[in-house]
Amino acid sequence: MARVRLSVAERREELLRAAVEQIEVRGVAAVRIADVAAVLGVSNALVLYHFSSKEKLVAAAFAYAAEADLAHLRKLLTRRTSAVRRLRSAVRWYAPTGQAKGWRLWIESWASALRDPVLRDVAGDLDQQWKAELAEVIEEGAAAGEFRCEDPVSVAWRLAALLDGLAVQMTSYAGPLSRATMLRWTEEALARELGIEHEVLTA
Repeated sequence: MARVRLSVAERREELLRAAVEQIEVRGVAAVRIADVAAVLGVSNALVLYHFSSKEKLVAAAFAYAAEADLAHLRKLLTRRTSAVRRLRSAVRWYAPTGQAKGWRLWIESWASALRDPVLRDVAGDLDQQWKAELAEVIEEGAAAGEFRCEDPVSVAWRLAALLDGLAVQMTSYAGPLSRATMLRWTEEALARELGIEHEVLTA
């Protein structure tokens, strides 16, 4: 059966989805252009036509996945409810599940970014956007009188750092840390940072 002819944008998205899947399975270091091509039944040359190197493909695949996560975060943080409720929703969603595919991709990118300047720039930019979204809602809540916070950016950084660190522990070392414990610790941190009542979060 002949393959349906895709537009350039559709083809790129197909390649990016396949690359994300292969990175999750094989890791950044082991994944090859040939792995992505084989999964779709296309040639290596086609992949290289759209992404001139493995490094550029990996960076684009990470950006593709991370931007989807960022869009979901923005959706949670722009709901018509209090800033505290929006922040709590973000924390619940941010905490990884048992499978934690998205977190595995982030951890892979952090490790690879140490030696890959292209990926480092992409990951760094997305990380800054993530913290900026949290800081904006914290600032809105403070302006509305929901809580006091003199430095929303620092609070956003500390919350993100806590979540990132706990996620690494949960994703890399299965067993020692339950999701329920992680949620409790992050809610306690949020309550402490903003001076609000602690709410019990469940997995």
